[in-house]
Amino acid sequence: MKSRILIAGGLLALGAIFGAYALRSHRAAPSASREAAASTGSVISVQVGELRRITLHRYVPGYGVVAPAPAIRHRSAAAAAIAAPVTGVVTAVAVTAGQRVRRGQLLMELNSGSTTEAYAAQEVIRLKRLYAEHNASLKALQNAEAQLALLRVTAPLSGTVVSVNVKPGAAVDASTILAEVIDLNRLVVRTSIPETDAVELKPGEPLQLLGAVPVSTALTYVSPTINSKDGTVMAWASLPPHSGLRSGQFVRLRIVTATARDALVAPSESVIRNAAGGSGILSVVRGREAIRVPIKTGLREGGWVQVSGPGLAPGTRVVTVGAYGLPIRTAIQIQGETAGSPAAEPSSATAPR
Repeated sequence: MKSRILIAGGLLALGAIFGAYALRSHRAAPSASREAAASTGSVISVQVGELRRITLHRYVPGYGVVAPAPAIRHRSAAAAAIAAPVTGVVTAVAVTAGQRVRRGQLLMELNSGSTTEAYAAQEVIRLKRLYAEHNASLKALQNAEAQLALLRVTAPLSGTVVSVNVKPGAAVDASTILAEVIDLNRLVVRTSIPETDAVELKPGEPLQLLGAVPVSTALTYVSPTINSKDGTVMAWASLPPHSGLRSGQFVRLRIVTATARDALVAPSESVIRNAAGGSGILSVVRGREAIRVPIKTGLREGGWVQVSGPGLAPGTRVVTVGAYGLPIRTAIQIQGETAGSPAAEPSSATAPR
């Protein structure tokens, strides 16, 4: 009986010893694996791109309306709305809408309440003859010519008749617009730019119209005053002749306010911007690691950002997808490349020191 009790006790003790050993091994294994992971670091899968040199621009976007060129020094406006010079009746219309006319060309004839165009024309002929014979004064002839001029409506500029608003027999007065003539080769695009963007604008800066057929020109005028109603600054640019645009057309545009030629640029998704403007971080690929590099940023356009920083040059590879949140230095695996491939080992000339 005693021997059985001793054997049972020995078995229990032996089981306790094995159980304690197994528990110690189980607790030690995860600790060892964590220490190994901490010493080697995890490998992060990323995508990369390369730095390159291109030309970048900064734009002020906006919208505008095509209109006839306004009057400027030594040059009249490119459009004229022609009002009736006297109260009377239209007797003849010599042009149609869409017709090209020369400056001084006859458009319409009128009769006034006191005389007719035919009588005024005969009176001018009579006084010219008398003046040549020294039987009429120059003043009398000039008055007759002025009377006839009021009854003959002529084009004030060369261009295209865009509208004819009356027909023969129509009664007119000084408020009646008889026709409108526009020089279609002297058009401008007018735009209103918010005050905050207009600070950079000045005459001569390139302006691009973004339509089915892009048109390039340059700012001609920038107003020195701000519209108090909407806080905008008015500007306009002359359009090249035969631009294909029509007066009144609504267009989308952008004004080039800065150009960086042969700028070193990085893919925009690779740049992690700091809170401070004009600075950021790139994760540069060096061998099988990504190393964070502080940079200065500049212009942005078309998915590219102008960058400058230590060791950066065309061909330098940087992390794009996966760049956000990377440690200062971390092991990486570039998607689409195998460890040890030549592409995974860039030359030292493209990596920061």
